[in-house]
Amino acid sequence: MLAALHVPANPQVLVGLAESDDAAVYQLNSELALVQTVDFFPPIVDDPYTYGAIAAANALSDVYAMGGRPVIALAIAAFPDDLDQAVTAAILQGGIDKAAEAGAVVVGGHTVTDREPKYGLCVTGLVDPRRIITKAGAQPGDRLLLSKPLGTGLITTAAKRNAIAAEDLAAATASMLTLNRHIAELMGQVDVHAATDVTGYGLLGHAAEIARQSKVGLRINAAAVPALPGALRYAEAGMVPGGLRRNLDFAAAFTTFAPSVSPSQQLLLADPQTSGGLLIAAPPAAAATLQAMAAAAGQPLWEIGEVVAGAGVAVQ
Repeated sequence: MLAALHVPANPQVLVGLAESDDAAVYQLNSELALVQTVDFFPPIVDDPYTYGAIAAANALSDVYAMGGRPVIALAIAAFPDDLDQAVTAAILQGGIDKAAEAGAVVVGGHTVTDREPKYGLCVTGLVDPRRIITKAGAQPGDRLLLSKPLGTGLITTAAKRNAIAAEDLAAATASMLTLNRHIAELMGQVDVHAATDVTGYGLLGHAAEIARQSKVGLRINAAAVPALPGALRYAEAGMVPGGLRRNLDFAAAFTTFAPSVSPSQQLLLADPQTSGGLLIAAPPAAAATLQAMAAAAGQPLWEIGEVVAGAGVAVQ
């Protein structure tokens, strides 16, 4: 669909539709560029304030993935006419507070009427145009690092089916509420070649974007990929969101699985994430430094594989 669109060229657009990255980048001058992104979705948890905060964290993540710093945001929302105004206010407040935690401010927005609530943010950030991080720079030999465990799709699906352990949902909610701000700030201090945030296409889909745009292959160690508590158990029990099956079907075109990779591990790797972590490709020395800094800061960061010559994603 996008290939059929005609988008006029603009030399100030450093990252746009042609690059298909996490956010757009528009250069203002030699030292400053804007990072622009938008994301919104229906409720993923029952509590309205938490839903708003998770949706905001998810939208802010795209700016962090580009190496940027969010500064302002606009709310984008759709609410039923009969939705209690206290619920609407709680959703909006959750987003406002999460943006403030990121150092950004919500300055306005737009709403429409819809039977199903939807909420998110259009976020503007700033980045040094010489330090933009895209999906296109990974090189053979780079280590792959992941900053959050997987499984939010499986766990929230189990919650929708009333088959969830309270502690598992609490862990997933805490993960979704966690900003990628701290890992992004650490990432800016080392030589990172490529990064993306892991969201709706699952780890496999977003890893494939790095592989395709960097013209390399990725090798992932399934046993090294962290999972949220209960995620693999829910996968084995068939608590599988529809988007996961679509992700796995799509991944078949570019992914190979070793026989040792179990069906539940395959499901986890394709699980659509909400407010997932950053997937980072960095040379070995930089990766080791980043892991050391993350450990010192109490920030989880797992090494899950490496970049190799070739194409596609191989899971071992």
